[in-house]
Amino acid sequence: MASSQTQPTSAEPKLPKTVVGLGLVSLLTDTSSEAIFPLLPAFLATLGASNAFIGLIEGAAEFVANILKYLTGLAADRRVRLKPLILAGYGISTVARPLVAFAQVPWHVLAVRIGDRVGKGVRTSPRDALIAGATEPAQRARAYGFHRAMDHAGAAAGTLLGAGLLWLLGAGGGAAASADQMRTVFLVAAVPGVLAMVVLALTREPPLSAPVPAAPRALPPALKRALPPFVLFAFANATDAFILVKATRLGAPVIAAPLLWLALHVIKAGTATAGGRLADRHGKRNALALGWTVYAVTWSAVGFADTVPLLFALAAVYGTSHGLVEGAEKALIAELAGGGARGRAFGTYHMLIGFGALAASTLFGLVWDRFGSAAAFAGSGACALLAAALLMKVVPRR
Repeated sequence: MASSQTQPTSAEPKLPKTVVGLGLVSLLTDTSSEAIFPLLPAFLATLGASNAFIGLIEGAAEFVANILKYLTGLAADRRVRLKPLILAGYGISTVARPLVAFAQVPWHVLAVRIGDRVGKGVRTSPRDALIAGATEPAQRARAYGFHRAMDHAGAAAGTLLGAGLLWLLGAGGGAAASADQMRTVFLVAAVPGVLAMVVLALTREPPLSAPVPAAPRALPPALKRALPPFVLFAFANATDAFILVKATRLGAPVIAAPLLWLALHVIKAGTATAGGRLADRHGKRNALALGWTVYAVTWSAVGFADTVPLLFALAAVYGTSHGLVEGAEKALIAELAGGGARGRAFGTYHMLIGFGALAASTLFGLVWDRFGSAAAFAGSGACALLAAALLMKVVPRR
């Protein structure tokens, strides 16, 4: 009878095991990284590093990573299997990162950070290309959103791990952490990094259904047209650390900074997968433009916040913009790249975004120093709105 027939299900298909495995790898890797990274400025101070040298460390490390993301993106388009490149990248970072515990002078930290970022540069573009190849287009934004959610969950876990270890070592209650206590944290943080390598080794790369096509010499025209608004938004997207600076300027207690940083990562982790799902259903371009608009409004408002509670509330809404953006932007890049140029596309995207972000934070700080925080935040917001409008113009509805 018709009434006894099985009704079609509307359940959402599960993400591929490859995507889930890579997400777990990112969670564990970020747990390791974020247990170390927030402590580096204080650790460098114990080694006698100047503020200028601390800035040089991060600038040099990110420059190396951005160049390698482009080069390994080109290499990814010529490879049958991407997992070896990804393994190499995570492996380099896993070995290099805990070596900071043995640093005796500031340039040792510089060498370790560059080694860590070399690993990130090697793995990022091939990993993003693998996620695109392992996922059906209809759920690709959700896949990238899930991956970013795991990144942020790992960052939150790493922040808690570092703070918890310092507390156990006797650095709680407002006491300053010693160099030896931070060295212990750096060594223990290697454990989740090793676990990430085990998970990655067990993660299966799906076989290709067809031979690898010849890699094109140039990016598709549609992707070339889409890159300017991405770069423009990157130029607007100054580092989230400026929210912490704003909190300090408003007289927030010291404990507020890690709490605010943790809350931002929790909100990003909680909204990234849902934002990707929204992009799959209503269009990557539309979700991305919406996310950039939310960013523009909330980031601008942060500049005018005059109390710590208001800043926390605005930061919570601001965090949701990342959920709307992070899955949609990579899925749109993969869509516009087509099947034969994803490595080159992601390499170009990551390199341009990285350089734009470095310029954004530098200019943002200069504007803040000269004209105040309201002008800096509002200027970035206006740039983000312009990027959203340009995206709607140059990327057709799909």
